[in-house]
Amino acid sequence: MGLAKLNELYKTVIIDHAQFPRHKGELADPTGEKRLKNPTCGDVIKVSVVVKDGQINDVAFDGSGCTISQASASLMTTVLIGKDVKTARKLILAFSKLISGDEIDDEDEELLGDAAIVGTVAEFPTRIKCAALAWHAMDEVLNEEGSGASD
Repeated sequence: MGLAKLNELYKTVIIDHAQFPRHKGELADPTGEKRLKNPTCGDVIKVSVVVKDGQINDVAFDGSGCTISQASASLMTTVLIGKDVKTARKLILAFSKLISGDEIDDEDEELLGDAAIVGTVAEFPTRIKCAALAWHAMDEVLNEEGSGASD
C-alpha cells in the first residue's frame, strides 16, 4: 500500500474511532479493572473487562485524552472482545512491538485488523505512550491475580 493511501487510511480510522468510540463507558460487573494515566500528557484510561472461562466476553474503556489514546482504546476493545486470554496477551505484545517500530507476523497483523494501522505512530515517538496506554492497562488487568482474568 502506498504511503499516501496508508496515511489517509490512518487518519480515517483514528478520527472515526476518536469521534465514535466503540465500547466506551462502564461495565456493570467487571471481573477486572485498571486505571492508568500518562503523566507526560495527562491522558487517563480506565479499562474494564469481563473474563469467563478464559474468554474475554466484554471490554470497555472510559477516560479522557488525545485523539490517539481514545482511538487506540476503542480499537483495542473491538480487537479483544471474544478472544481467549492467551490470544489477547499475544495481540497486546504484537501491538506493543508494532508501535515501537518492530515487525510482527502476518497472522498477528491480520488479527489486529484496523488497530495495526496505529503502528504508524512509531514514526512519532512522543505519541507511542498515547497509543499504548489502554493496551498497557488491559495487559495489567489480565496479569492481576484475582481479577478473574487468568487463563
